[in-house]
Amino acid sequence: MKGFVRKSQLLSLCGLNCGLCPMRIGSYCGGCGNGNQSCRIARCSQEHNGVEYCFECGDFPCEKYRDAGKYDSFITHRRQLDDLALAEKVGIESYNAIQREKVGILQRLLSEYNDGRKKTLYCLAVNLMELPDLQRAMARISAQDTVDTMPQKDRARLAAGILQQIADEKNLLLKLKRKK
Repeated sequence: MKGFVRKSQLLSLCGLNCGLCPMRIGSYCGGCGNGNQSCRIARCSQEHNGVEYCFECGDFPCEKYRDAGKYDSFITHRRQLDDLALAEKVGIESYNAIQREKVGILQRLLSEYNDGRKKTLYCLAVNLMELPDLQRAMARISAQDTVDTMPQKDRARLAAGILQQIADEKNLLLKLKRKK
């Protein structure tokens, strides 16, 4: 969309976590206002004096969020409203600091514990889990990982199993919820 530019690329205008998105990680999307296709939320932002995040709009939450969190696309939408609320509450700088830590965890999972089949699982886990739970998972993974002797496939199974166990404790579904 011509003229639509965003400073921060970690949290989208509508509350999706771009920094944790498999499309962004794979360099298929530059994020909001950075060469991606225009969307109705971006057009809406321009119509509402260029708000940087939807929570800054007096009409938020509007009808565009009626089904937010109900279904997922290539990225989870389940925390969309919660993440916007958190960003509004703690401020975008504090929110982005948390996101940068999560991005680091995701990068580590993808570089050290991916057998080529875990990208979606790791993106979902890091999107949906709270930072302390992710830090606990990474500590458990590190404690059980024997880098020198453990094959990559086993390392991926270890990381996925620990993330799934913590997700189960928190009643988190680490699968995309698609429209049928």
